Amino acid sequence: MRIDAHQHFWAPARGDYGWMHASEALAPLRRDVLPADLAPHLKAADIDATVVVQAAPTVFETEYMLGLADATPWIAKVVGWVDFESRSDLRHLERFARHGKFAGLRPMIQDIPDVNWMHRPDVQWGFEAVVDLDLSFDALGLPVHLDAFRTLFDRYPAMRCVVDHAMKPEIRAGRFDDWAHGIEIIARQTPAFCKLSGLAAEAGAGWSDATLKPYVDHVLSAFGAERVMWGSDWPVLELAGTYANWHAAATRLVGPRAAAQVFGATARTFYRIP
Repeated sequence: MRIDAHQHFWAPARGDYGWMHASEALAPLRRDVLPADLAPHLKAADIDATVVVQAAPTVFETEYMLGLADATPWIAKVVGWVDFESRSDLRHLERFARHGKFAGLRPMIQDIPDVNWMHRPDVQWGFEAVVDLDLSFDALGLPVHLDAFRTLFDRYPAMRCVVDHAMKPEIRAGRFDDWAHGIEIIARQTPAFCKLSGLAAEAGAGWSDATLKPYVDHVLSAFGAERVMWGSDWPVLELAGTYANWHAAATRLVGPRAAAQVFGATARTFYRIP
């Protein structure tokens, strides 16, 4: 089974994708993106299943994605959202957990000004619930969050965690060393997994294999293929490239020996895809 472990769907008219209006550079994303739009890309890349990930901070979007998953056989799992700052949302999480395609949660930590938000006492119930309900946790952050996430993973060693987009290294700025050190510590000291996704967007238009190779090599070296999974981050990817180009580049950079693991087996294990 070949799996795209990170992609999105949305309908902007639903009204909960405020981040799309943060910059005119995001204007190309302000359109409906549905399974029928992704299907040709999956066929061309020989992808069998996907994990669709939240893109709006509402439980309503999670319900919307689960509806799409019900109607789309190749959507294997959904990573959703609840409000960690509202303990009453536990009722929603418990309801979602009963859905066979619900995987877990992703709070949009990269957009929260407080770097240590995840350590606030009032949000710990959310992490505790992820553990108690045996769900997964997608860690969405920036290099500035590396230390805070390592501490979080230490605090909840039973929480099944994956680092989204390799914690978004600042590729365009050429800031490799601090990111590399922080991500290596997470790989060495915690059981977290890592997504090989989002790197094209962080590199910007005009990236090449050579641009991304140091980052891909470091992720694979630090985590090992058995803890790395490939994701397209489509359609955000389209701001810097195409599905076909990123898939082809990742295939070359990962290499044939690790391909089966990174392009399928790791995601299948982590997300418990049948």
